[in-house]
Amino acid sequence: MTTDYLVNWLYVAVFIAAGAGMVVGILLASRLVYPIHPSREKYSTYECGIVPVGDSWHPFAVRYYIFALLFLVFDVEAVFLFPWAITFRSLGTAGFVEMLIFILVLAVGLLYAWRKGALQWA
Repeated sequence: MTTDYLVNWLYVAVFIAAGAGMVVGILLASRLVYPIHPSREKYSTYECGIVPVGDSWHPFAVRYYIFALLFLVFDVEAVFLFPWAITFRSLGTAGFVEMLIFILVLAVGLLYAWRKGALQWA
């Protein structure tokens, strides 16, 4: 039994080594094949074909991060709503009340963000 156990771990080690070898091999092959011709245009920022204006290392406004976080919160809400909708009849009144509280908390958060102007893009 011990021999079979060690053989299984040997298989795992061989697969890990083969995977690491493939990663290193692919990176080396891409380094050999890749044409390296650095130029000023290659290192400039790309903004949808428009000539970039200003420095590319300026910080974004906080409203973009808040907008992204709000999107994430309501995306997670949708993920929780789909399973609830599928099992709605089997949850009974308690499940319905819990989901109403969940939606109410998110609605209050949305109303707060709306009143603060976090949903205005520009």
